[in-house]
Amino acid sequence: MDTGTHVVMGVALGGLATLDPVVQSDPTLYSAVMLGTIVGSQAPDFDTILKLRNNAVYIRHHRGITHSIPAVVFWGLAIASLIHAFSPEVNFLHLWLWTFVAVILHVTVDVFNAYGTQAYRPFTRRWVAYGFINTFDPVIFSFHIIGIVAWMIGAPAGYTWLLIYFVIILYYLKRYLDKRDIVKKVNEQIEGVQQIATSPTLKQNFWRIAVTTGDRYYVGVAENGRVRIIDEFDREPLPEGELIDKALKDKNISAFLSFSPVHRWELNYYDDFTEVRFTDLRYRSKDHHYPFVAVVQIDDNMRIMSSYTGWIFSEKKLQSKLLIEDSPSPFS
Repeated sequence: MDTGTHVVMGVALGGLATLDPVVQSDPTLYSAVMLGTIVGSQAPDFDTILKLRNNAVYIRHHRGITHSIPAVVFWGLAIASLIHAFSPEVNFLHLWLWTFVAVILHVTVDVFNAYGTQAYRPFTRRWVAYGFINTFDPVIFSFHIIGIVAWMIGAPAGYTWLLIYFVIILYYLKRYLDKRDIVKKVNEQIEGVQQIATSPTLKQNFWRIAVTTGDRYYVGVAENGRVRIIDEFDREPLPEGELIDKALKDKNISAFLSFSPVHRWELNYYDDFTEVRFTDLRYRSKDHHYPFVAVVQIDDNMRIMSSYTGWIFSEKKLQSKLLIEDSPSPFS
């Protein structure tokens, strides 16, 4: 989920903690728990700092090891221990318990997005993305704001958040059933489906879908319960050869391929270099553009000139990212 939603979830857990008699009876412990739940609800996303290095490192590792089972245990203990060091008089067990729950909730809600996490590491490095809750869901965020306002005007914190989270759980169930209906209709419409990637949007009745079959990729939308295919691409294996071997060793290409389960490739030939491009088919924009790409330019001597991976919404912007001194440009 987005940062704002994780923050309000941390506040909500701090409110739920008032149902714990030990927390309720100790104002100092309550303050420590509130701090623990807010920080704990953000901790797994501390790897966002990797973006300062480059996109390849960020894409390969964001929501990776920091969302793994060992990391969840680590974050809970580390945050609770740090807070306890400044307030040694509070009950460490209850401080750790609520902080740990905040970290678990963060990782749990992230697996329902299209982006996903490596939540099951170290047992598997597979990206877990159930794809039926948007990274920012207005309904979930709004329910949290309602709960915070109700709490501020005097509603009992614990029972207010119990009610809010009961409704949110029902909402998750509804969105799961929405996705199941879409998957059913896709299988009725397309033969030989191997994989369906769903990406919910801010609109409740509008989803993006990317379908993989044995020989084709299908990109479409589901709107008001109707599935509509917009683009089709042949599913072709990568050609063998030195050029592709070189491209696959590039850090931006390898990072992209480690993350993107549904993509197509293309080769673009120019006078003295070749461009290898991979495009993620899950994120088709309104202007018929696929903005999440990985590109590497390799000269005739099999040397990598430049490469890039990330979100790009125009060809001009992409070429500016790839441009390096004395490098030829296909658009010059």
